[in-house]
Amino acid sequence: MTRPVFEAKRLMRMRCRQRRDELDEEARRSASLEICGYIEAWPQFESAGAILTYMPMRGEVDLRPLLEAYPAKKWLLPRIQSEGRMVFHTYDPGRLVRHAYGMLEPAADLPQVPPGEIDLALAPALAYDPRGYRLGYGGGFYDRFLGEFKGVSLGVTYQALILEALPVDRHDIRVQYIVSEVGIQLCTTKK
Repeated sequence: MTRPVFEAKRLMRMRCRQRRDELDEEARRSASLEICGYIEAWPQFESAGAILTYMPMRGEVDLRPLLEAYPAKKWLLPRIQSEGRMVFHTYDPGRLVRHAYGMLEPAADLPQVPPGEIDLALAPALAYDPRGYRLGYGGGFYDRFLGEFKGVSLGVTYQALILEALPVDRHDIRVQYIVSEVGIQLCTTKK
């Protein structure tokens, strides 16, 4: 990553964290429920067998109502590996452990699922832009995953964090769709 892009992302992360923190708890809760509603009515969700999701941290959109409403779906959670990759395990609400980064992740001994079996990936981020580029926390975990992912990818964020454009470099990978509390949109194809 070039130094200007690195610095631009660092500054953008600070601004986006502040913007997300400015959303009060009730606004985040209400937006999360609206987002869950859009996802559950989406044909790609209805037809998906295995769905990758996440446990929210630091004010992220909370998708746990979907897990509760659709227990028959094959829900998967990522577990962070030391080499900058993620592995995927079946979701078991009683078998979550806290990672050093702060999020809950599946216990290591839960069944692991190959990425090729994932139909739909619900990807969190600090922010997205209409092209589908995401601003994560800087670890590159989702970029590595999305670069090889063959299913449908849906970026999840609040409308206040869909920005006109994000700084990107050649390693950044786009999602196909974005969902916020105003609906699901297909990402533009403009570079």
